Amino acid sequence: MTEPALDADTLREPVLGAESPREPAFDAESLRERALTSLVTARERTALLTDCVDEPDLTAQHSPLMSPLVWDLAHIGNQEELWLLRTVAGRDAMRPEIDSLYDAFEHPRSERPTLPLLPPAEARAYAAEVRGRALDVLEGAAFHGTRLTEAGFAFGMIAQHEQQHDETMLITHQLRTGPQVLTAPDPEPAPLFAGPAEVLVPGGPFTMGTSSEPWALDNERPAHRREVAPFHIDTTPVSNAAYQAFIEDGGYDTERWWAPEGWAHIRKHSITAPLFWHGDGREWLRRRFGVTEVVPPDEPVLHVSWYEADAYARWAGRRLPTEAEWEKAARHDPAGDRSTRYPWGDADPAPEHANLGQRHLRPAPVGSYPAGESPLGVRQLIGDVWEWTASDFQPYPGFRAFPYKEYSEVFFGPEYKVLRGGSFAVDPVACRGTFRNWDYPIRRQIFSGFRTARSESV
Repeated sequence: MTEPALDADTLREPVLGAESPREPAFDAESLRERALTSLVTARERTALLTDCVDEPDLTAQHSPLMSPLVWDLAHIGNQEELWLLRTVAGRDAMRPEIDSLYDAFEHPRSERPTLPLLPPAEARAYAAEVRGRALDVLEGAAFHGTRLTEAGFAFGMIAQHEQQHDETMLITHQLRTGPQVLTAPDPEPAPLFAGPAEVLVPGGPFTMGTSSEPWALDNERPAHRREVAPFHIDTTPVSNAAYQAFIEDGGYDTERWWAPEGWAHIRKHSITAPLFWHGDGREWLRRRFGVTEVVPPDEPVLHVSWYEADAYARWAGRRLPTEAEWEKAARHDPAGDRSTRYPWGDADPAPEHANLGQRHLRPAPVGSYPAGESPLGVRQLIGDVWEWTASDFQPYPGFRAFPYKEYSEVFFGPEYKVLRGGSFAVDPVACRGTFRNWDYPIRRQIFSGFRTARSESV
């Protein structure tokens, strides 16, 4: 995953067509409570992810793709200080000498273990002191006057940033070796899904993106009309059982299914299955947060790259949906020609809607969460697994970088593919029908899966 974001916009561009109305206007106290709850929830999760391991695990680099956990811990505090204390409140820097150590663009992950990072106790103390001062700022915040303060945006931005790093730290936990240190209840068992394999999404225009979601980030903006031809999309994400059929049919040994770059990559790195899978001659096993288990056939496939998702889709006679197709399937309500905040409507996510927030440490079975399906009947578009799309990461028409270009703008281009929908590791504050994630097409350590599509004529 790219470095989690710190960005949003509050554009007010007019748009033809209908987007769900702006959330009801919050009074100052409601905004204060919403921001406080989001910040506290994020910090509780950060503590859960960092208090469960000892100091060597916090300071070690468990993969060159990831930072040491202690870097994330202090980076969270440093970004909170930068935006809430210095920028919003106008206060002097607490620890200006450490700013460069925790600048994600100055030091790539591979070199962060070599930096003079704050040790765990000092990192915790620094983050806690910043938080105490930030809550004082929140207590007196006016929530208007600047783009950063309007509707509590800066506080929402920081809560999202911390939750995105919490997801990054959870990825590090999956990559670390050693015994299990994290536990969570499994999702509720679900009956075998017996619904239709795919859903027809009618052609025509719809409203993509948002100009009204108060805490939306800059790459989600502005709302604009998109024309999409009719297409069919999988009702549920692709399951482990379906993906295993691809493997057993020689999917990793058949060049014609693969994009040239993907074929070269899997051959070079001897990739023959999703990350963390291995066969024992009788069945497929996987390692999940320190535990080895049989790959559950009814869960969405997890830890696959864009190249793997694309190859499976070709093998199945289908393709990956474009980002616009994915969003239309997730947000478009034909009744009234409007786009909703989430597949189930405009209400904030609840446990019956989606598997979010590290409530579980695995995806739910395909077909789960009927209360969260879209108006067209597509399920699990939010939560469980990030879903690769066919699209490159590009700006929307009228895009404006805010509050700085390094969140989105520097990543636009063909090097990155878009993922949508969030995973079980994503908190609701950092997940909505317009939220966009992006990564290199080779990435597999992220909590990524996919669903497939086909044009109506195919």
